[in-house]
Amino acid sequence: MIFKLALCAACVIGMAACENKGGGASSDKEEALQRAATPYVNNTVIATYRAMADAGITLLEQTGQILEAVEAEQDYTQLMKDADASWRLMRKYWEQSEAFLYGPAGAHNIDPHIDSWPLDFNAMNALLNDSARMAQIEEEGGAYVGDKLGYALKGFHACEFLLFESIEQGGRAVGTGRPHATNLTHAEAIYLNAIVEDLTQQAILLEYAWAGEVSEAKMAILEEGEVEPYEDRYGWQMINAGKAGSIYVTYQEVAEEIIAGAIDIAGEVADLKLGNPYISSTPEERDYIESPYSCTSTIDFADNIRSIQHAYCGAQTGDYSISNYVYRQDAELDANVRKAIEEAIVAIEAIEDFENTAQGNPLVKTAIEKVQALEEVLDDEVFPLLSK
Repeated sequence: MIFKLALCAACVIGMAACENKGGGASSDKEEALQRAATPYVNNTVIATYRAMADAGITLLEQTGQILEAVEAEQDYTQLMKDADASWRLMRKYWEQSEAFLYGPAGAHNIDPHIDSWPLDFNAMNALLNDSARMAQIEEEGGAYVGDKLGYALKGFHACEFLLFESIEQGGRAVGTGRPHATNLTHAEAIYLNAIVEDLTQQAILLEYAWAGEVSEAKMAILEEGEVEPYEDRYGWQMINAGKAGSIYVTYQEVAEEIIAGAIDIAGEVADLKLGNPYISSTPEERDYIESPYSCTSTIDFADNIRSIQHAYCGAQTGDYSISNYVYRQDAELDANVRKAIEEAIVAIEAIEDFENTAQGNPLVKTAIEKVQALEEVLDDEVFPLLSK
């Protein structure tokens, strides 16, 4: 099996775009990079995780209502459509966070916990047909899912499988991209709600680990699930480089960490997320499809590149960012990075029906090349510039 290793609510993070940065050469590198750290932490990272957790809470309410409707034998067609939209929104924010998997998402294995694939269908079917274990899941909810199920049985993709219609094609389950018909079994509805409870708890943990606090409602969800928050204070550490308690000695280290995270996700998108399905010479590569049931794989990939855009340019217009510093050192390089980001997104979004057409598709090849070009300019030019 293949496992992935690793603002305010009104702000539309996904629509943020890099803008040309003014100013001349920086007189103090540390001061400039320090200035970029605070908006990165607050407006990019914490805002993204906060929005993801908010969407998770909405999804949790909806899957709870679906469970109640299944038990009462009531129609829940609209609830499934609403849950579909909430899953997509939560998923969007997660994919837009993948340029900063180096923090708590990786350190606490939250990334593989919520975003591993493919699913273990044999184990899932056995679980759904095991009345004793299902009774435990019904009683313990997300706690059982989080503590007692392996990565291949929980997270975004287990939830995705239950929310979206799937069909058998070429010896594997693939999706239609439509909400699942309203014929969930009672066991499936219980399982779906428990998966989403665990998923939401993990999203809240990410927000807490970076921000050091969350709303009372979110803390109540953690407390109800007996989940202890992580006291990383990761955002504080980035903003306070060089101070006692921070793992960062300089703001140069902070900037290098940010760009290294962007390089990592660019490499993963090019080599694995796009690359493996494009080659598809083995069953493992064929199954390495990001979101095979919702058919949102290319949306995921484009949002991964937007996570790089936000890390480099800032998530909100006007945010001081690493792009500002690079511009003042080398305006042409900054323009090249921003162009590479845009071209990668355009190339990815040009692919249609990726889940069924990826192998040998020339549009996929083009997208791979554009993402590789972005990875190269970050790795070969931006990172060395920051490290001077």
